[in-house]
Amino acid sequence: MTNTSKPEASAEPTTQADVEPKPKVTGKPPPDVTAQMVKQVHELYEQLGRQNVRAVEEWEKAQLETRKDETTAGPKPEVTAEPEKSRTNEAKPVAKVIEPEPEIAPESQPLPTAEIKPEATAVPKKPITTQHKKWLIAAVAVVILVGLGIAAWLIFGKEDKNKGLASGNGRIEAVEIGVAAKIAGRVKDILVREGELVAAGQVVALMDTEVLEAQHRQAEAQLRQAQSSVETTRSQLVQRGSEKEAVLALVRQREAELGVARKRAVRSSTLASEAATSQQEADDDSARVQSAVAAVSAARAQLAAAGATVVTAHAEIAGAQSAVEAARATVDRIQADIKDSALKSPREGRVQYRVAQPGEVVGVGGQVLNLVDLSDVYMTFFLPTAVVGRVALGTEVRLILDAAPRNVIPAQVSFVADVAQFTPKTVETASERLKLMFRVRARISPDLLRKHIMQVKTGLPGMAYLRLDPTARWPDHLQIKPQP
Repeated sequence: MTNTSKPEASAEPTTQADVEPKPKVTGKPPPDVTAQMVKQVHELYEQLGRQNVRAVEEWEKAQLETRKDETTAGPKPEVTAEPEKSRTNEAKPVAKVIEPEPEIAPESQPLPTAEIKPEATAVPKKPITTQHKKWLIAAVAVVILVGLGIAAWLIFGKEDKNKGLASGNGRIEAVEIGVAAKIAGRVKDILVREGELVAAGQVVALMDTEVLEAQHRQAEAQLRQAQSSVETTRSQLVQRGSEKEAVLALVRQREAELGVARKRAVRSSTLASEAATSQQEADDDSARVQSAVAAVSAARAQLAAAGATVVTAHAEIAGAQSAVEAARATVDRIQADIKDSALKSPREGRVQYRVAQPGEVVGVGGQVLNLVDLSDVYMTFFLPTAVVGRVALGTEVRLILDAAPRNVIPAQVSFVADVAQFTPKTVETASERLKLMFRVRARISPDLLRKHIMQVKTGLPGMAYLRLDPTARWPDHLQIKPQP
């Protein structure tokens, strides 16, 4: 009787199904799960079942091939392992064949005992039978059915808390205000820090005003010069008026002289005709009349010239007064620029960030600070065309932020887009992205914002809920809780 060595136990084959991680369905499904998610759950469990069945078939095939190799090899002599020193002085098993001894009668010699080396033998695993395969498939089917039952309960078993509501996700936003310099210049100082609350009209930054102050002094000097010009032209007007009066007197004198000359000429002509005087004297008196007429004409011309100079003096006074007004306007403009160099907050809000730093030069309209108006806070979200037609301005909205899921914030619809647009990539909706959406804005009450001004933060994500039926009651999780 010989002892044959048993083949060593081979490792179980590793299939792709054992290596690949099985997908797990985690997370609580949203309340508005559609039939498409149910279909995906079915496909997932069908895929898991196919992978398990494929792994069982491959493992059974490997076992059958192993048994075929054992049957074709036949009985082998017993092999005992003896350590053999290798080049590295490590003991390696050396196969030693033990020849079978001749048969001896049972009554003359006891039965030989076989030398068994536990380290050289291995117990083969039992092959999986058809019955075992059926049980395995049945177990997989039971797991799939249990998973489908759990998914169906999660989808249809629970009551939809948001039934009759329309929802959309968005972020809290606010109106941004830029505090900018009116004219180009250097930033002298910034009086507030980032995150600080500022009041309307509060000075938040100062611009350098050295150049403006120099221009202001220059404008004031020009104003005084223009005022002096007005006084000068007024004195000239008085002088021109006096000259006009003198010329007017001269005209009267010349007219009187003309009258006397005419009378004398008449008498001389009468006497000459009566031979009481010489004709020469009559001719001289006639010449004196003509000279007096010319003198009167010259005096009248001088009077007209004096009148023109008076009109010119009045025009010069008007021009000088206009120069005074222009100089005064320049002074007022520079004073306004100096006043605007103290940058003030147009509204109450929070400083978001500094755009410029002290010492930097900014251009005309260069922004120095960026503020957030905390009295105008809203959330922008998107609704499909089937819902937005039922939303009107002033519709009541409930906002729930991810940072504070237990607090319900009341709001009202303040804006609904007139034109539809494609769904932005940042919006997570169950509808397909090819469908058009309408932009909706829900504004929070300014009184509520002022009451919690220190807790107002922009950029927080959240959800907005609207009632499709205005007469319906809000669910319990969307009821406004009284604030302490």
